[in-house]
Amino acid sequence: MLRLKPEELAPQACIARSIDEIKRENKKLRVDRLKTSIFSRARFDGKTVTSTGGAFRNHRWYKLKFTCTVNDNRTKAKTFVYEIGSEVSKEDWEDLGLWQ
Repeated sequence: MLRLKPEELAPQACIARSIDEIKRENKKLRVDRLKTSIFSRARFDGKTVTSTGGAFRNHRWYKLKFTCTVNDNRTKAKTFVYEIGSEVSKEDWEDLGLWQ
């Protein structure tokens, strides 16, 4: 993972944190995948990743917005604030690059 560019490394750290955090705070969810840029491209500005168009999978896909800050070497997420949105229509999965 350390071979990734900073703009690639930080989102990966945030993805790992987001899956853990969502599962911990929502015991009924079994999150196993998360994408940061489904509906709009995630942004990275040094130490903060902002995704307003992400999605996560819990048997079905759900919209997700989050802001995440990372440590200096971008390997660990320090803060993570998120908002779960509506379910993504199964008819749209293929067009969005999502899968079962």
